[in-house]
Amino acid sequence: MLRSVVVIAAAVTMALAPVDAQRRPARKAPARQAPLTKSIAAVKCPALLGTGVKTARIFCDVPAGRDPADGVIVTIPPHTGTATLSFDLHARHTYSEAETRAGRAFSQYMAVIGVLSMKGDLISRAAIQTEFRSAASLFDRISGGAGPNGLKAVAPVGVEQVYVTVPAGLTEVSLLGETLDASTPAGHETVVLPGRPVAIVSNVQVEYRKK
Repeated sequence: MLRSVVVIAAAVTMALAPVDAQRRPARKAPARQAPLTKSIAAVKCPALLGTGVKTARIFCDVPAGRDPADGVIVTIPPHTGTATLSFDLHARHTYSEAETRAGRAFSQYMAVIGVLSMKGDLISRAAIQTEFRSAASLFDRISGGAGPNGLKAVAPVGVEQVYVTVPAGLTEVSLLGETLDASTPAGHETVVLPGRPVAIVSNVQVEYRKK
């Protein structure tokens, strides 16, 4: 008798199993994300320094200030989710061949810039701390100047690779200088006036998912 009850119960379970399975909602496959796209960013530079002789990069001054419209404006292409802004940050050095040969050109720099929305909200900060000791300290020379070989006296020194997560929905950000602490043969300077160049940027890129 007990065996018959077990057999009947098993039969009922097997008969009901397909019905339960039919009642379960089908699982939806996860939505496929668009692949990441990385490209050179469109940059509006208020003070373009020029093109590097060695790297062929475009170098741009980052001015001090509080109004995002006065900064280096980077366009973020239409995208979904957050985007990643990357750039190289350099100290800004005025090179003198005569002072360098005489051993009087040693300089130290500490520059801080902010990455802001066009409404003025701070997204992130970036800093470069470096020294100039000799011509080998220069990251590059910039063409288009009146100096020897057509080079400009202003040159980028050192390099700091910066990565910034840009919140979703932003189509533009601004790079603005905050502080500069410079010790050069001309003296020690910490005062930064609006519009005064604080640092140099190059290699501005953006990584994002297309809409």
